[in-house]
Amino acid sequence: HHTYPQVLLGLPFLLENPIGYLSRSFDLGRQFLFRWTVNWRFLPEALFLHRAFHLALLAAHLALLFLFAFCRWHRTGESILSLLKDPSKRKVPPQRLTPNQIISTLFTSNFIGICFSRSLHYQFYVWYFHTLPYLLWATPARWLTHLLRLLVLGLIELSWNTYPSTSCSSAALHICHAVILLQLWLGPQPFPKSIQHSKKAH
Repeated sequence: HHTYPQVLLGLPFLLENPIGYLSRSFDLGRQFLFRWTVNWRFLPEALFLHRAFHLALLAAHLALLFLFAFCRWHRTGESILSLLKDPSKRKVPPQRLTPNQIISTLFTSNFIGICFSRSLHYQFYVWYFHTLPYLLWATPARWLTHLLRLLVLGLIELSWNTYPSTSCSSAALHICHAVILLQLWLGPQPFPKSIQHSKKAH
């Protein structure tokens, strides 16, 4: 139902020039200007513009999404492929997802996309700045103290507010992103508690 407004708004353009509308909406061949990049300033411009680099980022993005999908975003003791089965035939009875489980999956998948973007420009900060406190504090990690989390948050803010971007600001942004990704990967899964309760009920 949520897609109906989008289809209705795009209908005049789809009827007039569907190929042009769809190709420009998902323009994977678009070239970004090196002067505006926030996240890849430390790379040579030739590498930044090289198609092989773009494909490598896309491959890494998809690979990490699959890893999280198969290892993190499913209930303990249940394969993600079981989602294709009839709910009555699954090992674990289907349960309602909690708001935290839904938000965790949405915010993490969005964050992975940010980490492997071909280029981040200053206005793109709005894509994920509001998710950073949740990503940093929702997942317990003994090695990442509250002070370190504040430092990561501050460095990300500093990187986005450095104009023009520098090699140091871009590198700092990637390091902070890597720390958050590592915490999301090593931290407790967002799903297992509901499974433990269901086992006790049986």
